[in-house]
Amino acid sequence: MIEIERKFLVNSEAFKTEAFNSTRIIQGFLSTDKKRTVRVRLRGEKGFLTIKGESSKNGMSRFEWEKEISKAEAEALLKLCKEAVIDKIRYEIKVDNHTFEVDEFFENNEGLIIAEVELNSENEHFTKPDWLGKEVTGETKYYNSQISKHPFCKW
Repeated sequence: MIEIERKFLVNSEAFKTEAFNSTRIIQGFLSTDKKRTVRVRLRGEKGFLTIKGESSKNGMSRFEWEKEISKAEAEALLKLCKEAVIDKIRYEIKVDNHTFEVDEFFENNEGLIIAEVELNSENEHFTKPDWLGKEVTGETKYYNSQISKHPFCKW
């Protein structure tokens, strides 16, 4: 239940030609408290409820619990969410033994593209593709919970 990930900006759209899957995601937050974030997500035809704990000091790891819920439940919960919901397409790209998830944001976050890679340990080595830009792991303004409150168009 501990998630370890690193987060990067993306410097080109070259990742799109390498993607083996893409899915539209609509998500909102019932809580954006840094100690306990509660997220509702509609990913394709499936719903998810996710609770995340506070990030470690370096921002690489934190508690995460996720439960699949019905599409109808997710749609109902999205109506209760704080601030604006996030609309994005997630691309999945396999690079050696890792899968990068690249989120291309829309609406108030148009122009923002962020890649994440989940790791088994904080020191795990992974290959960085050419389209991977500046690392933003631990920079809270890039957390989806913060993007919903302070969208990219206002930076």
